[in-house]
Parts: sequence; C-alpha cells; structure tokens
Amino acid sequence: MGQTFGYVRVSTREQNEARQLDALAGFSIPQSNILIDRQSGKDFHRPVWNQLLKKMKPGDLLVVKSIDRLGRNYHEILTQWRTLTIERKVHICVLDMPLLDTRGQHDLTGAFIADLVLQILSYVAQAERENIRQRQAEGIASAKARGIHIGRRERAIPVFEDAVQLWKQGAISATEAAVRCGLSRQGFYKRVKRHDTA
Repeated sequence: MGQTFGYVRVSTREQNEARQLDALAGFSIPQSNILIDRQSGKDFHRPVWNQLLKKMKPGDLLVVKSIDRLGRNYHEILTQWRTLTIERKVHICVLDMPLLDTRGQHDLTGAFIADLVLQILSYVAQAERENIRQRQAEGIASAKARGIHIGRRERAIPVFEDAVQLWKQGAISATEAAVRCGLSRQGFYKRVKRHDTA
C-alpha cells in the first residue's frame, strides 16, 4: 500500500473546509498529504488538484468526503476517476458513499456497481451546480424587477449633477465635466446614460 492523500475543495474563500477535514481525520493522513482547493468545481483546471495528480503514484489512496468535492462536471468526474483508477492505478475512497471505495473492488460485479453509482452521483453533482446557477439568475432577476440594486453601489459624486448641467448647457466640455467628477470621459458618459435612464 502506498501513501494516503486527502483532497478538500470549497468553492469560495468564505466557505469553511472544517467539515471535510473532520471527515478525513479517521485516516491519519499526514498534514502534508491533505490538499485544499478553494475553487469552483466546474472543471479540473485547479492548481492544487494538478499538484495532487503529480504527487500520487500507483498504489496510493485518495480520500474525499463526497463526489461533488472532486467536481461538479459529469463528464470530467468520470474521466478523472478512470484516469486515476485505471491508468494511474490509484485507489479512491469517497467517504459519503462506501460503494465508491475502489480498494475492495476485485471482481467484475463490484466494479460494475461502483461505475453505476459513480455515474449517478456525477450526474447529480452537475445537476446541482446547474440548479444553483439557475436559482442565482432567477434571484437576481427577481431582485432587479423589485428595484433592488445588485452588485457594487456607485460612489457618490457631489458635483455630478452640476457638472452634467453645465455640460448639457455647453458651458464646459465632457472632458472638463469628467475631470470635475473624478471620472474618465468614458466613465462620465456611462454614468450620464445610467442617470438619464433611471
């Protein structure tokens, strides 16, 4: 048996990885072998994941809390799983799903069942990611329809109204108005457009 590695992934820096680390504690994995990615699971273009791939050798064991911690892209999860288990001869143990523990799969039936479970869970992981994106889009659209501002608020520029009036009257140029407001000329035009359509 080779080395044991733990892989933890959270989507944002604000999310806490403690729950996943607690789940890995039962394997007595050396701290240097626990790798944490703070990145979306939409694909496997992740620096820490690639670092982990370089470290693992045939006979090593990779432990993850759940399949969606590997990723949320159906086809890429299946590809990575097969690359690790078949080409690289690395064992994988998914703690939330004991059927996805390749250490005991020596017969065709065990491999078949694990493959079916993997496909179902990979599908569910991607479907959940797509549902999250749809809920976010619907929430943003609903908030905008109710007049709720989404995103960063524009900074207040006390002289903006006066500068716009002077510019519209032809008393100053757009460049001068932008300078007075502390904006670029393009920024000034954009803000005037938003202001006029508000």
